[in-house]
Amino acid sequence: MTPSLRSPLRIAAAAAHFTRDLDFDLERIGVIIAHAREAGVGLLALPDGALGGYVTDLRPSDTEPVDLPPALEPNGDEVRSVIDLAGEMVVCLGYCEQGPDGERYNAAVALCGDGILGRHRKVHHPAGMAKLFTPGCGFSAFDTPLGRMGMLIDHDKTFPESARSLALDGATMIACLSAWPTSLTNRAPRMAQDRQARLFDLYDQSRAAENQVLLLSANQSGRSGALHFLGRAKVVGPGGEILARTWSKGGLAMTEVDPSEMVDAARAVLHHLDERRPSAYGC
Repeated sequence: MTPSLRSPLRIAAAAAHFTRDLDFDLERIGVIIAHAREAGVGLLALPDGALGGYVTDLRPSDTEPVDLPPALEPNGDEVRSVIDLAGEMVVCLGYCEQGPDGERYNAAVALCGDGILGRHRKVHHPAGMAKLFTPGCGFSAFDTPLGRMGMLIDHDKTFPESARSLALDGATMIACLSAWPTSLTNRAPRMAQDRQARLFDLYDQSRAAENQVLLLSANQSGRSGALHFLGRAKVVGPGGEILARTWSKGGLAMTEVDPSEMVDAARAVLHHLDERRPSAYGC
């Protein structure tokens, strides 16, 4: 059942809404995977919180109980159900992971019908989330039958070092799984004018261009408590160009690429990773 390395490769990033209802989420994941399979997709990125949803506010109250997603076992029934759904497709998705000592991680998993291919625990948490989740400890790329790749979650992509670490570890494709909302402090009359919408796109394009990689950016859509998620899933090429995108509503940003050819072409004259001067950076 292992996906075969094929070129060109159809890849997709999803914008979709997920909830605390795990049965609903699994059904929605199944529908998205079925639609992607019909379109010939080999690599699919689903949002953060695809199993169990995300938090309902980024500013937790000191007096009100926090509505946290269900903490799931990293090899539990829910993840295994997605393995069964994935079949020959490589699928990345986010969830809240139960740690061995009761801690919670904002986590992501890459899988196919043969099992788990890679994992990531979110390293960078916004101030309001830092006391709710334990941070991960690093960034590692992993091999898949479709190429070497890595994953980021939400706020991780704000930091250039995150994607750079994956690129230096050999990733030519990065899946960034988000539950990224509109601004909570400076709401714009239209989503296209929203500060967080601008940053969401800027970070996606910058991380792809500076590392000369393909980037799949999946995001939640709809509302959860005080949060209004952006949607705006996209695939970004190694020159920072948006190859496919959705807008605020759910859907698949889908395109056909030859990952090796695109990355090699982007690095043919200017090879950013080779041109680095780490001794000059002082950090």
